[in-house]
Amino acid sequence: MHSNTYEVVIIGGGVCGTALLYTLRNYTNIKHIALIEKEADVALVNSFTNSNSQTLHFGDIETNYTLAKAEKVNAGASLVKNYLLSKDKEQQIYTKYHKMVLGVGAEQANKLKERYQKFKQLFPNLRLLNRAEIEEKEPKVLLARKVEEEVIALFTSEGYTVDFNRLAQSFIDNSSGDGDTQIDLLFNTKVKQITRENGLYQIKTQEETIQGQVVIVAAGAHSLLFAKSLGYGLNYALLSVAGSFYFAPGLLKGKVYTVQRQKLPFAAIHGDPEVHNSAIARFGPTAKVLPMLERHNYRSIVEYFQTAGLSLKAILSFTKILSDPIIFKYIALNFIYDFPLIGKILFIKEVKKIIPSIQLQDLSYAKGYGGVRPQVVNLNTQALEMGEAKIIGEQIIFNITPSPGASTCLQNALEDTQRLIDFLGEDYQFNRQQFLDDLSSQAVNSGSGQLFKKSVPEK
Repeated sequence: MHSNTYEVVIIGGGVCGTALLYTLRNYTNIKHIALIEKEADVALVNSFTNSNSQTLHFGDIETNYTLAKAEKVNAGASLVKNYLLSKDKEQQIYTKYHKMVLGVGAEQANKLKERYQKFKQLFPNLRLLNRAEIEEKEPKVLLARKVEEEVIALFTSEGYTVDFNRLAQSFIDNSSGDGDTQIDLLFNTKVKQITRENGLYQIKTQEETIQGQVVIVAAGAHSLLFAKSLGYGLNYALLSVAGSFYFAPGLLKGKVYTVQRQKLPFAAIHGDPEVHNSAIARFGPTAKVLPMLERHNYRSIVEYFQTAGLSLKAILSFTKILSDPIIFKYIALNFIYDFPLIGKILFIKEVKKIIPSIQLQDLSYAKGYGGVRPQVVNLNTQALEMGEAKIIGEQIIFNITPSPGASTCLQNALEDTQRLIDFLGEDYQFNRQQFLDDLSSQAVNSGSGQLFKKSVPEK
């Protein structure tokens, strides 16, 4: 049995929700916390091993990141990296590989050279590789490539492939309650409705009503659905982009990216060794628009239209975005990539940009892999708002986290913990400095990080 009244209620047990639970448990004096998850365990939707590209993004080789965005993402991803490095390798949460982004042809090569000059101070391990150096690191990338074709790469050894499901489980394992703290994990519990009465949020589930002083909704695309039910985020809709992947065996030793296409908000095709099996490379993601809040969950189609709305503003916004010739062609082609045979025939052209010698029989569609990334549409500007979206209401926060949400889960937890403490009032404290100290590179290198020892602030 559990009490049904909490100081903080977290809705959503993915890597972001569990990172917040870990932070609240170990670095605040909050005593009663509930985490509500509709699935049977943590991280079984977008944070599941098969549902994302398994990449810890820093912004060093992601060529769609500006320097300012890379600085922010690097700070957040470094917290996750230091958490991972503090863990016992036997847990197999991550595998470390090298990574590079290929520049093919004079235009791309010049772009990478300019990027290197801008980014090398932020990323000291970043190097420019010539053709011979690329061949040494990734022989298959140069095999059968035209000799006259200019090829360079931005390279770093700091590539982390992460099983975000296991990372979420690690956060849970290190967030258990004690005699003074009540942590309730409510699995197989679907939230039906959220209302606010007499200063408390009433969270109605299929079995009971749970009360919370403050609430954070970290439920991916569903976060906007809950926000709208309470009158927040009415100027937003979602363009749900589903990613799929193809497998190919024994071709890559590390992560290999391609240069991002201009005007496209979606990640360029890249190849990554599987987190738990380096003999298999995963190529993708493709990006097709689906009217769903959750991949492979057809019941979420109705919820998608409830979230998007069928207003004139929503229809005009989607029409404007998708009628752009570059985006329309990209979306249409990516939709075909999932078709049997013809999809593989078309997709291999993209993979050949990384592995020129790859043959059709080398590729196999990764059935059941891929998730949904909710791209936020501003109905007032009729434009996509890239990156993570956060809606802050009265004693409640809604997080909508497309890529790189998992990479910055601890940074999000840091920021949201401070907001939740401010919501709760002066009797509550957050030991922010201890959190930062424990997840610093100095603490990890010295072995002095107190990552799993609760640090209750002094009142």
